[in-house]
Amino acid sequence: MSSLPILVLNSGSSSIKFAMYQADYGERTKIFEGAVDGIGTDNGKFWINDATGQKLVDQTPHLPNRSVAFSLVEKTLHSGQFPAPKAIGHRMVCGGPTVLENQLITPALIDEMEKYTAFAPLHTPIAVYIMRESLRLFPGVPNFVCLDSYFHRTMPEVVTHMPIPEEYSAMGVRRFGAHGISYESIVYQLQPTVPEKLIVAHLGNGASISAIRKGACVDTSMGLTPTGGIISGTRTGDIDPGVLLFILRKIAETASDASEAADKLETVASKKAGLLGVSDLSNDMRDLREAIGKGNAKARLAVDKFVWTIQKWIGGYVAELGGLDMLVFTGGIGENDIACRAEVCTGLEALGIVIDPERNNVRGEATISADTSRVEIRVIPPAEDLIIVNHVVRLLGD
Repeated sequence: MSSLPILVLNSGSSSIKFAMYQADYGERTKIFEGAVDGIGTDNGKFWINDATGQKLVDQTPHLPNRSVAFSLVEKTLHSGQFPAPKAIGHRMVCGGPTVLENQLITPALIDEMEKYTAFAPLHTPIAVYIMRESLRLFPGVPNFVCLDSYFHRTMPEVVTHMPIPEEYSAMGVRRFGAHGISYESIVYQLQPTVPEKLIVAHLGNGASISAIRKGACVDTSMGLTPTGGIISGTRTGDIDPGVLLFILRKIAETASDASEAADKLETVASKKAGLLGVSDLSNDMRDLREAIGKGNAKARLAVDKFVWTIQKWIGGYVAELGGLDMLVFTGGIGENDIACRAEVCTGLEALGIVIDPERNNVRGEATISADTSRVEIRVIPPAEDLIIVNHVVRLLGD
């Protein structure tokens, strides 16, 4: 294999991230990366950096919808300024109960995955749209789907099976998990000495935790959708179902029909809850830290609840794993919020988790455990694009 440019497309609810890698004889070299951010807002951004971080494109376009956003990406990639991709890898949160493996994308496969939009309602619609457009705009170029849920496929049935009537389980309702490509990238980066008992906390606007034994996932906090688990920037995390029923009944008093009521409830649970809902201020940890510094009690409560929830999951996973060798923080908050890491670890000393304040005073990759800590504590940025490239190369070979 020689000269194989691979394009990675990673879509979110309001962004499209992309990167180009050169894959040669086991080597992976990043050529450039970029994103369109702020889709559907007044703060649109479009940027591309080369492998050294130098700006190649830096614009603030109007991005009213995903069509305009992806058209901007496509036209730039077809401008002749960048190498044409010979394969394309797409990140997908969950393909539903019938699509569990990373594989070649066909129109029929996209139709099948679209049936399960409710399993990742903030991500699947834009992901399937971009897949269809990619097949149309890059004719003859093989496209592959890489699933977050793929990493979690090793979880046992006692973890994946939901405590619901069988008729709904038969519809595919189960724990799928998310952030799997991020977790897979941490395991990949820890090679060849992956600890036997590992917990990874992916903390960002979307946040989750996974328990990993010998490199394989045994449990993860997110459930059927990314709304479950620990609280996130705008998501409830796990919550008493009675709370949602109460809110639904209140919404139903003014909704025109059941569908409208369900849509409004989804907005409450996925876009107005979490850090934003508790603080009544922001879903951005940086804003909350600033507000805490000014004595904002609601911001303090939101962050405390975030930390408290993470600690509970860590404690449960230590019990599930029968101990712990390493705790890894990753994601935007995990990498950059020094105070959050300290707050999470404080109080977990009985589990052998002891953080070193001086070593923790860093952003980016580091080992931050104290010499007295039985558990190694590390900060490792995820490498999701690299994992997608590796899967694309493998699938091309298959």
